[in-house]
Amino acid sequence: MTTRCTWCGDDPLYVSYHDTEWGVPVHNDQTLFEFLILEGAQAGLSWITILRKREYYRNLFDQFDAQKIARYSDKKLDKLLLNPQIIRNRLKVYGARKNARAFLEVQQERGNFSDYIWDFVDGQPIQNRWCSIREVPANSAISDALSKDMKKRGFTFVGSTIMYAHMQATGMVNDHLIDCFRHKECQRLA
Repeated sequence: MTTRCTWCGDDPLYVSYHDTEWGVPVHNDQTLFEFLILEGAQAGLSWITILRKREYYRNLFDQFDAQKIARYSDKKLDKLLLNPQIIRNRLKVYGARKNARAFLEVQQERGNFSDYIWDFVDGQPIQNRWCSIREVPANSAISDALSKDMKKRGFTFVGSTIMYAHMQATGMVNDHLIDCFRHKECQRLA
């Protein structure tokens, strides 16, 4: 029997996400932007809710093309707010445009977003060795610093807890429990 982190339970979508994506180092700007938008949409909700809506988000938000989203009109955003396939929270939907614009500014300044965000962990995933889900923090000094810097740059829905979840999802931190089969696999990807 395969041992996994307990948080994914037995929902096939959650298990697949855990087994193939969570904790895998991501350096692709578009994927990093996708997780930024999805993590913001998740604020106050469960991640499985967002995973179930992920394909709708991809289709409705132009495959997370930051260039396109940055140009969305208020009319386009208001139309998105009517769609029950996504989280219909005005601040979150309008926040996607705001984050796209801030994201593009970081790309222009740094050449890409990946270098910017990975600099917070010196370009290498942090390899934690948690034995229990109770040990895994909701934030860290690094996510605090990242959150503060991103807010200063105009991003929204980037609190420390959201940014720590982003770091976990994109492999900036390996928070698979040590008895989870993915812990060593993700460690080798560093």
